Formats: sequence, structure tokens, C-alpha cells
Amino acid sequence: MQIITPGMRLIPEAVLANDAALFRTIPETPSHADKSLHRVVIVGGGAGGLELATRLGRKFDKRLSVTLVDRNRTHIWKPLLHEVASGALSVSHDAVEYIAHASRHGYRYRIGEVVGIDRAKRQVFVAPSFDDDGRQVIPPRVLGYDTLVMAVGSVSNDFGTPGAARHAIALDTAEQAARFNKRMIDACLRANAQYEQLSPGQLHCVIVGAGATGVELAAELHKSMREIASHNLDNIDFERLIRITIVEAGPRILPALPEELASATARLLIKLGVQIRCGIKVTEVTEDGIRLGDKLFVPAELVVWAAGIKAPEFLKGLDGLETDRINRLIVDETLRAVGDKNVFAIGDCANCALPGEENALPPRAQTAHQQADHMAKVIAARLAGRAEPAYRYRDYGSLVSLADYGAFGSLIGGLKIEGLVARLVYRSLHKMHLKAVHGLAKTVLASIGEMIVRRARPRIKLH
Repeated sequence: MQIITPGMRLIPEAVLANDAALFRTIPETPSHADKSLHRVVIVGGGAGGLELATRLGRKFDKRLSVTLVDRNRTHIWKPLLHEVASGALSVSHDAVEYIAHASRHGYRYRIGEVVGIDRAKRQVFVAPSFDDDGRQVIPPRVLGYDTLVMAVGSVSNDFGTPGAARHAIALDTAEQAARFNKRMIDACLRANAQYEQLSPGQLHCVIVGAGATGVELAAELHKSMREIASHNLDNIDFERLIRITIVEAGPRILPALPEELASATARLLIKLGVQIRCGIKVTEVTEDGIRLGDKLFVPAELVVWAAGIKAPEFLKGLDGLETDRINRLIVDETLRAVGDKNVFAIGDCANCALPGEENALPPRAQTAHQQADHMAKVIAARLAGRAEPAYRYRDYGSLVSLADYGAFGSLIGGLKIEGLVARLVYRSLHKMHLKAVHGLAKTVLASIGEMIVRRARPRIKLH
């Protein structure tokens, strides 16, 4: 077994998720000089983890030692990764740097990939990190905790489809999104410069999965690939040759939205020339395209996998904690992991089925946001010696934004919105996240600065 770091560098075989003996020889790294402080370790700096670390650091900086562990050095709000993939959003301009953010908001950031825990000793095992040349930057470490919050999010679930892991690109991280963006730009440049005719599948993109990510990506790619082609790539007819196909195993696109809004979205995508195939499964992904069912083959130069999620594999069997079939930690109504009073989970990696409900809460940004807010209350209760409060979820609805072409949504109470209103509400969700992470003043200033900067740089990333 080998563990892959963010830059796809291999961690030595000795550092394995189940090799607890190695970490027992490593002294515990103190989290703070004041050993009387309650130690909170948050694993994962996504929407929920980063918001929680920020809240705790601001409110309890004199009573808590808060440590955020993440294998990446920067944070991008995951619902916007499709914009990174299309080039509409730049990682270099829009990412939050954990080191700088932690120093301003009263928590500590530790880079590394968590590979295991020791619940009896209340310790977290962090694998070493390496630079691009394979040299060790940070050695393996052991971090102690009094309260552990797992917030590692989710990754794409290819359901074991042959060839998917090798030939399709998922959009789980900013690195993957940036890699797809470069591949897309290279595809346009190659098609424009080659002497021979385009081969079957060139400039074709297949998106597997018609949830919000897949549908929004289709619209963004429709805009961005034509934007790229407009920059002096005039040797071929991009308008005629660029093709985008969405494949969905279910009966329709956007199952989280009411059927009326999903149908309106489908009509808009079809008007843009996006082909939608529902009710059929991808049985294989190859270097040249995808196979549907037993006979049909769709040639494609680019394949994005956006169908289904699962929690990271290392959660399965994490020192005996109970997980479901997609590796999510089973939590009770306080968000505590079943079987351990000191371990909690929030966001996509938590299976939280509230009393009276059969299904777990949906893996949405609003779920992670609400659970981060609740966990701050839980930790306040633990500090005061009170019973942890029960979590209550409020569904504010669902939204989908199709680049500059339109937006659709269903809000609390079943209110349906579309057009400019839906787009403004959609953008406000990101602003709410920025406000939780940076505060109101910086969010306002950053928004003004963004409007100015966007007028001075290309509409999409071109390199």
C-alpha cells in the first residue's frame, strides 16, 4: 500500500495507515506551550473544517488550542472547482493560504496527511510531506487531542468502473481542476495547430454525472472553450466542432432540484448544444472515450467524472470507528462518532441521520456550514461541562448556475427562482463562506477588489 500526497508524490512504504508501531516511536508534538488548554484538532480544511477553525480561533483563543491539519497549503471553496476547471477562476488569485489565515485568526495550521489515530491515547498520526524533488519537508508527527473533529470531505466515487481512475479526471481538489484546465487548453491549441484532420473525439468532452457539479461544468466549458477559441485560434470551426455530453445513470439531471427546474435547466443546456444522455450507465472509460452499456461508444478527448461521492478510504476502519458503505463516519445527533465521546465528524465525511429521518443529510456546502456552526456550540458546551446540544438541520434549498447563460433554484418553502435573482443568491452563498472565513470587512473589500481586478485580466485563465 502507498499513500499519495497532494502533488502525487509517494510517501515511503514504511508510513502506512495501519503501521501504528512507527508512530508509537515518535514523541507527541505539543500543540501549545500552555498544557492546560483544551486541545481541538480539526482534520480537513474544506468549507466545514476551515470555518470551524476560524470560529474557534476567534472566540476561544485564550481557552482552546486549535489545530487544523490539511495536506494542502491553500483552500478553494469546493463548489467553485468547476470554475477552476473551466478557467473562470484562478487558484493563484482566489485561494486562501492556510499559514497566513491561521496566524490572523488564532489557530495553528499543520501541513500533512492524517493516516490514522489512536483513540485510547487520543492521538492523530500525520504522515510526512515531501517537496517536488522527493525530499522530506515535514517529518511524520503525532498530535494529541481532547476533541477531534474529522472534516475531510469527500472524493469522487467511480464505483469501480474500469478505466475511470486512469483516464477520467475528478474535480475533488484544486490540483485536479487545474490539471483539467491545462488539458482543455492544450486540446484547443493542438486542434488549431495540427496539419491533419481532427480525429474522432477531438474537442469532445464527456461529463459523467448530472448533479450540480456536472451540469454547471458543462455550461462553464461551453463558455470557456469558445472563449479560448476566440483568441486567434481561427484555423478550425470551434463552434461546430466543440461538443459537450453529459451522461447520467438516473432518469433525469439534477435530482436534488424539483423536476420543473431540472427540465428548464435541461432545455437551456440543449439550446446551447450540450447533449444529455440519461438512464444509461458508463461501463468503461478508455483513453479515447467512454463505453455506454454493452455496445455504444462515445469518443472523447476529455472525460470528467462527477458521478457519486464517497469519504476517503482511510476512514474505513479508523481505529474501530463505525462507517457506512461509502466510508462515512456514523455520527449521532450531536455529530459525535458512534462509540467515542471525543471524536466528531462534520460535512461530507459524516453520515448524520437525524431522529425520525431514514436518510443521511445531503452532502452540500450548506450542510457543512451549518455543522461547523453547531460544532462550535458543542465545543463551548464541552468547555463548560454541559451536555452537547443536538444538531438541527435546515434545508435552505438548492441552486444551480449555468455560467452567464442562466440560473435556477428552489429555496426554503418551495419558492422557485431563476435568472438574475437566482444568480445573485448563488453568488451570495460563496460570500457567506468568505464572511465566515475572513469576516465582513475583508469580504467586502475583497469583493470590490475582485470587480476591479477582473476588468484588468482575461475573462478566463489561458495558461
